[in-house]
Amino acid sequence: MIKVEFLGPIGKENLEVEVSTLSELGEILSKDDEISEWLSKCAIAVNDEIVFNKDRELQSGDKISLLPPVCGG
Repeated sequence: MIKVEFLGPIGKENLEVEVSTLSELGEILSKDDEISEWLSKCAIAVNDEIVFNKDRELQSGDKISLLPPVCGG
């Protein structure tokens, strides 16, 4: 199982899914209207490390974080 956490203003409860790549996870998340609007805006972290390769293989126990853009000051 992969744990997915939605940070900041996304406002969704954590989710656990059975997937093997980030692109497979993206397909699942894009079916949820509330999440799909964030997918193109968010950075993605796997086990607290920012990643850019959507074909990255995932292992059971990995934690995926969707990190929305924020304003700081």
